[in-house]
Amino acid sequence: MSKIMQTLVKGLAPGSEEDPIAQTEVGNTLLRILPPEDFAALAPHLKRVPLARNAILAHAGDPIAQLCFPEAGVIGFADVLESGQRLAVALTGREGFVGWPLVLGNDRWPHEAIVRASNGPALRIDAAELMAILDSNNRIRTLLLRYASSLVTQMGRTIVSNLIHPVESRAARWILLYHDRVGEDVIKITHEELGVMLGVRRSSITDALHRLEGDGAIKGLRGRLHVLDRDRLKSLAGETYGFAEREYTRLLGPGIEADRS
Repeated sequence: MSKIMQTLVKGLAPGSEEDPIAQTEVGNTLLRILPPEDFAALAPHLKRVPLARNAILAHAGDPIAQLCFPEAGVIGFADVLESGQRLAVALTGREGFVGWPLVLGNDRWPHEAIVRASNGPALRIDAAELMAILDSNNRIRTLLLRYASSLVTQMGRTIVSNLIHPVESRAARWILLYHDRVGEDVIKITHEELGVMLGVRRSSITDALHRLEGDGAIKGLRGRLHVLDRDRLKSLAGETYGFAEREYTRLLGPGIEADRS
């Protein structure tokens, strides 16, 4: 077992990996919306594992040996530069899956994947087992490809936000992306995480958060942010928030914002 998956299964209760997975008890949206016969094809290969906050699920350049479908929390994808600097490119949560490059034909991780915001369970599957199923099941393949397309759209809006927006507007967008996925108004998020998302110095992050507080959009707490005015955050994020979420809904059904309520 790889070091990545050792991290994933650390603390798993004895025998819990062998419990049968029922579709009605699944917390991942993609798996939940599958036709029952398609979920039945995946179910024998799915293992529920815990995801610990700040655990690294994938290192850029490593082979993709296993994938996971989060049932809670936030997974951040980041480019890692030769200097070691990390820059966020996208997020996923219970609406998606970690390992989407595999269904696009890439057998290696292009980004680092790290658990953010909270601990939570996920359903893990071996890459070889998933690909064997996809070879004979176009409905599952299409579902996963549609999700990958919506995530690429989210990445595109990350680029746009970085190009045209001041730091506080970029911060507002990332806070919204977290807010969609954690399911509550108080979000665990550190300056280090915001630095990965915004690519700026700590002082610039502090200034941006103070401006958002001054607007009444958030309240800063120790290691957390309390979302007070979601509409204000949307106004600040502008067109860089909402389009990718609508694409998810168009391609897959009810979006993550609706799923959060």
